[in-house]
Amino acid sequence: MAEILYFTELQGLPVLDVRGRRIGRVRDAALVPVVHPARIDRFLVGGGYAWLTVRHDQIASISLQGIRLADEQLTPYHSDEYMLRIGRDLLDQQIIDVNGRKVVRVNDVTFEIRNGNGHGGNGHAGNGHANGGNGRTMLYILEVDVGIRSIFRRLLQGVLRPRWIRSLQRAISPNSIRWEFCNIVEADPQRRLRLNISHEKLEKMHPADLADIVEELGPAEREAIFETINEGVAADALSEVHPKMQASILEALEPERAANIVEEMAPDQAANALGELEESTSEEILDEMEVAPESEVRELLEFPEDTAGGMMNTEYIALHEGATVEDAMAALKGNEEQLESLNALFLVDSEGRLTGAVPLARLFIASGVTPLKQLTSETLISAMVDEKQEEITELFDKYNLLALPVVDEERHLAGVITADDIISVLRHK
Repeated sequence: MAEILYFTELQGLPVLDVRGRRIGRVRDAALVPVVHPARIDRFLVGGGYAWLTVRHDQIASISLQGIRLADEQLTPYHSDEYMLRIGRDLLDQQIIDVNGRKVVRVNDVTFEIRNGNGHGGNGHAGNGHANGGNGRTMLYILEVDVGIRSIFRRLLQGVLRPRWIRSLQRAISPNSIRWEFCNIVEADPQRRLRLNISHEKLEKMHPADLADIVEELGPAEREAIFETINEGVAADALSEVHPKMQASILEALEPERAANIVEEMAPDQAANALGELEESTSEEILDEMEVAPESEVRELLEFPEDTAGGMMNTEYIALHEGATVEDAMAALKGNEEQLESLNALFLVDSEGRLTGAVPLARLFIASGVTPLKQLTSETLISAMVDEKQEEITELFDKYNLLALPVVDEERHLAGVITADDIISVLRHK
């Protein structure tokens, strides 16, 4: 079993020179992530009027009794932006538990003691000093502690001996997160770069989970995430957060970055998000967008938010009423990005007027030459662009709809409202 040491035990440990004389106590410890993501690279030692820096390769051994040095060529401590200090930058800070998909507060940190060959010891750090065959010992972050046990440990540190605290804490269930599942949020972009902080793990999360995390963070941390994650992921997550928070996030970003994210959103969701902003801010973002998505979003912004026109999406597939199943399949292949949210195809006449709706499932039980007219729903339910949100919700409830086409006064197909849009409206009420 690997030897472990808690940061609350490390902080305050005496540091002894090669002759066993105390030169100070540990005040903090630091990673240098660009060098190694988990190894403690520096120990900051307080003694006299200034702090000293001890490199990881100057340590001979570590135990609950103290740290013994193998080298006394120490240097004064100078602030280094490449350092992630445990006590200053991690303890009592919020981090993201990527595995548990939540924001947590760090109460303590658990280290694994390894000898110079990279192997752990044989238990908890005790009276003897842990070291390897080459006389060097290193600390690696194993996990961060977020539960009651770590709070208990901190409260008793300095009151009882560490061995007694360890014995008493066994009655409390541990609650910790492996270091590889921790994601640090750093607001300063330059410091993010120096600390080698990446949000790749966040990009693999479900957008709804990422949105929940974003809503728990402060404004600066939210901005930091949306500045760095993939634009498509950012768009999906932004679509899931509350409209007021969408506005707050977009306002904080540079217009070009905000525009790149908004372009990745469905037009109706983009319009809803921009509709929450001051007109001048919305215009700045729209001016940075590509022409095609910008025109779609501007068109939707003309409709009041609480009407069918304000709820509808302009991304849909419409075919001429004389089309066949084979034509429909070709259209689907050409619009693969819509397949995830598509429930029906729509038929229009030569003037673009809505004449029918074909549930997607019916395409797969018909031959390629079958006219789509033969597969349309028996009753065509549609809504006018100026119908109110409450009326739209009632239509979905009454007819158990998955998609509702929206038409103008001349019955030209203007857009589609999906069940997801209705759920979003109800969720944010």
